Amino acid sequence: MRKILSQMRKIITDFSLIENGDKIAVGISGGKDSLTLLTALRDLQKFSGIEFELVGISVDLSNGEMDYMPVEEYCASIGVPFKLVKSNVFEIIFDIRKEKNPCSLCANMRRGLLNTAAKEEGCNKVALGHHADDLIETFLMSMFFEGRLYVLQPSSYLSRTELTVIRPMLLCEEKQIIAASKDFPTLKNVCPKDHFSERENAKKILEKLNNIYPNCKEKIFNALTHPERYNLWKNNN
Repeated sequence: MRKILSQMRKIITDFSLIENGDKIAVGISGGKDSLTLLTALRDLQKFSGIEFELVGISVDLSNGEMDYMPVEEYCASIGVPFKLVKSNVFEIIFDIRKEKNPCSLCANMRRGLLNTAAKEEGCNKVALGHHADDLIETFLMSMFFEGRLYVLQPSSYLSRTELTVIRPMLLCEEKQIIAASKDFPTLKNVCPKDHFSERENAKKILEKLNNIYPNCKEKIFNALTHPERYNLWKNNN
């Protein structure tokens, strides 16, 4: 966790992600990423010298099929208020609409519910648990499926909701998060598409590339994030 905290301090400082007076909603899916983010932000809240509030928010997409009590109890144990938002997103996507490629719609609905709950709690920022591997995978997916170059940003302002989305773990590798989250009360994902999504395919492609070209993942990450390494084609006319 020490390495994760160090990387989070760097990105928070470099991009002014957290400031005095912020009230931050931490989106908690119940997975390793979101619980690591919550725990690290709680540690930073104690020692960073920045005065900010936290509230954990989980959006239950399964209409009660997932038990969020372990997450609620964990939040209570570290002194973070918790809110559970009930929804029937899975029913809409899988039973009513019968979506063949449901991930994008599901993500949009989940974000909408999370942002609405954050506003209700008086938050001005929403923290998400995306990490360095997510950054690269999202870049690959944007090329494969959208024909554009896109990367997750450390900070994004949503003008319609007047919320700022922050991603304090974008410098952290997934393997670090796996090691740090072993004792957290992670929940089993009941989504039928878990491990069968396009993101999972992008992850496998990245693993194959890294096996063929050692350190390929690190080099892609540096190409995407280093301010002096942008080599995209430019028209000088």
